[in-house]
Amino acid sequence: MTEEINFIIDEAKESMEGSISHLNKSLLNIRAGKATPQMLGSVFVDYYGSQTPLSQVANISVPDPRTLSVSPWEKSMLQPIEKAIMIANLGLNPMNNGETIMINIPALTEERRKELVKQAKAEAEDAKISVRNARKDANNDIKKQEKDGTSEDICKDAEDRIQKLTDAYIKKIDNILAEKEAEIMKV
Repeated sequence: MTEEINFIIDEAKESMEGSISHLNKSLLNIRAGKATPQMLGSVFVDYYGSQTPLSQVANISVPDPRTLSVSPWEKSMLQPIEKAIMIANLGLNPMNNGETIMINIPALTEERRKELVKQAKAEAEDAKISVRNARKDANNDIKKQEKDGTSEDICKDAEDRIQKLTDAYIKKIDNILAEKEAEIMKV
């Protein structure tokens, strides 16, 4: 195998690995009934004129599996944090008690669980598309190498390796999705 071909394969693998890590991050935002600080990961607060992640202006803790507690570093941030959580449209209802913001996580209805599974499937499909795009890019690069004089056998072997990588990553995505689906549907 030529150095260029190995580089193309490594690049494809790196890209596919990126798809998996992006999928894992996306699935963290899909809640499965129990409270986690990551649920508020997409909340940004107006902090002295700039949009700042909630985790940088407050401590987020989980006192019990159905409750999130948000304790701002500064008392003056209670109102903006409460407003930001409402604006984030996460289906959560923050309650300000003057010290902290408590958020009760409602139990998921069957209908909501099915919606979340659909959302997880869409994220998994995006990840699969990304993996397939990495395969396509790698195969195009391999074809260029072949035109530039790399032997046909080496190129064919490289394409086979890329296909095996693609299959392995698609299987990983399916496994991650199946796990998340089971977690969401578990009552």
